[in-house]
Amino acid sequence: MSEQEIIQVEAAPTFKGNLRNLAKKYRSIRSDVQPVIEQLQQGELPGDQISGTNYIVFKLRIRNSDIKKGKSGGYRLIYYVKIATTIILLTIYTKSEQVDIAASEINSIIAEYEQTTVENEEDI
Repeated sequence: MSEQEIIQVEAAPTFKGNLRNLAKKYRSIRSDVQPVIEQLQQGELPGDQISGTNYIVFKLRIRNSDIKKGKSGGYRLIYYVKIATTIILLTIYTKSEQVDIAASEINSIIAEYEQTTVENEEDI
């Protein structure tokens, strides 16, 4: 029986900043997001693919357990499938604070992440 490879899930600086800001208002955000990260690590790709970007990007609804509105009033998590074994969490926001995210904004978050990765590799 072969062991399934765990997918590496990383967080872009934009995601980390947004998560930190939302955590001030929503105490349970990390526990709400954790099951999604585990799904991604198992190789599942939940959510709907976003068209209009040059990348494989998905938008996923996550229930906010701090408010009682279900998934539709919860968080939106955007992630990018970089390669088959690496997924990058790009951003997270609440539906109440941001209606949608433009493909151009997603592309710029990915470009920023890629630039940060290159700079970090140069430091080694």
